[in-house]
Amino acid sequence: MNMDSGYERLEDQIAWYDRKSLWHQRQYKVLKVVSMIAAALVPLTAAVTNWPVIPGALGVVVVIVEGLQQMNQHHRYWVQYRQTCEQLRREKFLYMGRTGTYNLPEAKAFRLLVENVEALVSDDNASWMQGRRESEQKPRDYEPDIETPAPRAP
Repeated sequence: MNMDSGYERLEDQIAWYDRKSLWHQRQYKVLKVVSMIAAALVPLTAAVTNWPVIPGALGVVVVIVEGLQQMNQHHRYWVQYRQTCEQLRREKFLYMGRTGTYNLPEAKAFRLLVENVEALVSDDNASWMQGRRESEQKPRDYEPDIETPAPRAP
């Protein structure tokens, strides 16, 4: 890998994480605002209308919106992607200034930059995979630790 393509990959990764972080932030905030407005309108509509379907429908909206947030993990990915983006930017600026661990000859500093960038991206990918597995796991049925004795006949 030459230095230009390696540095271009770093710039691409920073841009991708920045974009994805902003997208998840917007999704999270929109869903939260919709949920808060719908939840706040439930008692109000229950008090001022004779149509119970309206507060009921608002309650359904809250459940659906919160379910979407839980399923898509927008808050988690907003924070995770922002953190990775900022770590990549930090590596970039340390490398550009040849400070810290990058106070090395050009070729060695570049190899270290590539290793650090790939480690950050790899860690983020592993975290993403773990998050997907956790969100896709179905809750198991409750299984008591001890066996319940059968009822006795009278």
